[in-house]
Amino acid sequence: MLRNHTKVAWRNLLNNKTFSLLNIAGLSTGLAVALLIGLWIYDEVTFNKHHANYDRIVAVMQHQTFNGDVGTQTANPYLLGEEIRNKYGSDFKHVIMTSWPDKHILAQGNHAVSKTGNFFEPDFPEMITLRMLSGTRGGLKDPSSVMLSASTARAMFGDTDPVGQIVKMDGRLDVKVSGVYEDLPHNSSFGDLEFIAPWELYLISQPWIKEMENPWRSNFTQTYAQLADNADLEKVSAKIKDVKLHKVRAEDAAFKPEVFLFPMSKWHLYSEWKDGKNTGGRIQFVWLFGGTGLFVLLLACINFMNLSTARSEKRAREVGIRKAVGSVRSQLISQFLSESVMLACVGFVLALLLVYISLPFFNSLADKRVSIPVRQPLFWLIAFGVTFFTGIIAGSYPAFYLSSFEPIKVLKGTFRAGRYAAVPRKAMVVLQFTVSVILITGTAVVFKQIQYARNRPTAYNREGLITIPIATPKLYDNFEFIRQELTGSGAAQAAAVTSAPTTRLSQINNGYTWKNMQPGTQGNFGVLNVSHDFGQTIKWQIIAGRDFSRNFTTDSNAIILNETAVKFMGLKNPVGEIVKKDNQPFTVIGVVKDMVMESPYQPVFRTIFELDSKNVNFINIRLNPAKPVTAALAQAESIFRKYDPGVPFTYTFADDDYAIKFDTEQRIGKLSSFFSVLAIFISCLGLFGMASFMAEQRTKEIGVRKVLGASIFNLWRLMTKDFALLILIALSIAVPVACYCMNRWLQHYDYRTDISWWILASICGGALGIALLTVSYQSIKAAMMNPVEVLKSE
Repeated sequence: MLRNHTKVAWRNLLNNKTFSLLNIAGLSTGLAVALLIGLWIYDEVTFNKHHANYDRIVAVMQHQTFNGDVGTQTANPYLLGEEIRNKYGSDFKHVIMTSWPDKHILAQGNHAVSKTGNFFEPDFPEMITLRMLSGTRGGLKDPSSVMLSASTARAMFGDTDPVGQIVKMDGRLDVKVSGVYEDLPHNSSFGDLEFIAPWELYLISQPWIKEMENPWRSNFTQTYAQLADNADLEKVSAKIKDVKLHKVRAEDAAFKPEVFLFPMSKWHLYSEWKDGKNTGGRIQFVWLFGGTGLFVLLLACINFMNLSTARSEKRAREVGIRKAVGSVRSQLISQFLSESVMLACVGFVLALLLVYISLPFFNSLADKRVSIPVRQPLFWLIAFGVTFFTGIIAGSYPAFYLSSFEPIKVLKGTFRAGRYAAVPRKAMVVLQFTVSVILITGTAVVFKQIQYARNRPTAYNREGLITIPIATPKLYDNFEFIRQELTGSGAAQAAAVTSAPTTRLSQINNGYTWKNMQPGTQGNFGVLNVSHDFGQTIKWQIIAGRDFSRNFTTDSNAIILNETAVKFMGLKNPVGEIVKKDNQPFTVIGVVKDMVMESPYQPVFRTIFELDSKNVNFINIRLNPAKPVTAALAQAESIFRKYDPGVPFTYTFADDDYAIKFDTEQRIGKLSSFFSVLAIFISCLGLFGMASFMAEQRTKEIGVRKVLGASIFNLWRLMTKDFALLILIALSIAVPVACYCMNRWLQHYDYRTDISWWILASICGGALGIALLTVSYQSIKAAMMNPVEVLKSE
């Protein structure tokens, strides 16, 4: 029977080429979208599972309360790891202190490279189960060692084994290569580590850490741990909750620090916090795209259902004859399901080809490195399962509908589909365009939100502003000479050093007090250390007082506030006011407009700018706009190499750094638009097929109308008005649903756009226009037929 079903299904596929092509195109596109989204979701949900101890690794985090608001952070005091080991060591296999990933200069002889790395305690390679290619996981036990990734080792030493070689780090630290490890995968929280170095080396290179007067106040390190085999995460988390509270001073205890453990399984998908509660994160995009994939696949199935039932009168005689010769309904159902499964299988083969071709573009769009896992049996099992299920779903309604025909009516020629037979098809067309319009509206709102945030005034000028990390002591020691040569040569208008780039606020300090400070207020502010000329370099906007100046020696004890800081302090006339930091007085000399340094979607944080050119990490340069950028950069590079010839000249444009803040939303928007276009394509395929069969069914009617004087326009209107009505119904459903969903999504952002009427009008007009264009081809083609040819047999 199966052989017979397959043979008949293949014949029907070949005998109805237009029908088959439309269905195969729809099913292959739907399956391709489902495959791409499936690969994307798999990459997301398997994030960090590369590590063997995935289910036991945790991050040690903390909640702190600032002026009634609970904030959650990964930054901890550098003594926290040691305290946990000493008091709760039996609950952990490893407790690891670490700094933050950053760019460092690694040099071997005259060859230097800039690589991203971090400093860890010795057990880190064992905890994350590094796959060693050379050396052992114990390579960090030597404080003067470094472990390189395979790609870094190749970049520095070629095919030579680098173990035992001496490398100079940041122009001042001589370290010995103790191991080479396999590059970590892209979907790992540690995937950007191109080298790792010992924690003890970090403490040695940063002597100020051990010299801190109050080490439990400053949160500037990260803590990771691996739970003991018999330890329960919730119980251990509750046990260590007050480990920091018991060590801080009374004034810092007011922040109510609560330490807790956050499992690796949630780092990637559940990274967002609000008021001390986890509010999700990228998991929302997993659900969003998972639903999108299902809907797009559903659209393809609806196409099949619509086209199959639209052809019902053509297959009615076949059904009647089969029933007359003894076929029962179950046999007919299995026959029709066999046809749909065969079409789905052909569509799956084409879908694989489409996915293979589009993967490079998709990976670039989604910032992924996914591939088709052809060697994994589970992939083929799931893929064939989805294909079979798609074929069954797509063919179920046509199978039950067609097999219900009565043979007597069919063979007597009295069978008609009935006035209500088209209702399910019309409902499915409405559903198709409803889903498509919702997807397009969502995409449009995402891009509008991105553009709204991009257009937000940042209160400083990013154009022509570059940032260079101070990677070696030579750059730090010679900055003043570099600045003078840059401005003197005309390569730059101004230059200044800072503790962080203008696009990042990395330092939050407590302990500030001021006159008339309200009882219970906690004085925590973002702090940026700057040198003279910083204001001139970034072109910030002073709204009160003055900028830092070399003409005032008292500016060493001066600060500048942003608008939010002034409002927070409640200062009516801030210039001249005294602000104390741990009882050390600072005079407010100016106020600047709020600069957007953190998320462009969130309110600007209260910030204090301190004149401090010692504790700095970056050089900011305002390139001369009168010179071509390439010429100015070449001139700047020659000046930097003069003072530090062994270090690569690495820089980033402030515009590029700022653009990174939109990466997540932009990628989601691009992916949504990609899938929305495919959804519309599938919907239009269905409309095209429906219009074709409608035109075929009404050929004689059109011929009669033409003989009676109907114009092409009248016939076009007759053929398209039903479809236009269906699209209008779809729009009336889609617009309210889309508005509701996207308004809820926009609530995640404090700085957000609204859903403009013109966007909705454009989408509705576009959807209606595309639908009418799709239908019009067949309608006009039918209207232009010669009525003599159509009616000559009557």
